[in-house]
Amino acid sequence: MRTLAIALALLILLLQWPLWIGKGSWLRVWQLDTQLADQRTKNEKLKERNDALEADVVDLKTGTAAIEERARNELGMVRQDEVFFQILDSRKPAPAAASGALTASPVAVAASAAQ
Repeated sequence: MRTLAIALALLILLLQWPLWIGKGSWLRVWQLDTQLADQRTKNEKLKERNDALEADVVDLKTGTAAIEERARNELGMVRQDEVFFQILDSRKPAPAAASGALTASPVAVAASAAQ
């Protein structure tokens, strides 16, 4: 009788081995669930980025305001009826290596001449 109980206990353990440690075990399911949650988070961030880029593309294709804004900010362009003023810092900047401070850069200001 005792050997029968031991044999049945071993049989139960052998049957549960795949459930806990095997290929389709609970541990593997938990790992895959964690990976799935991480991937969904990444996908959501990428979707938000793609939506923003798509809005940029639509804005650039349909309107001139976005094109004008980029031309002003990135290329320094001005309209035909505007005057461009560039104010330079009159102080001589100290060499960056000697002082360790950042040097001042010129400031560009565009003012409308048609007032």
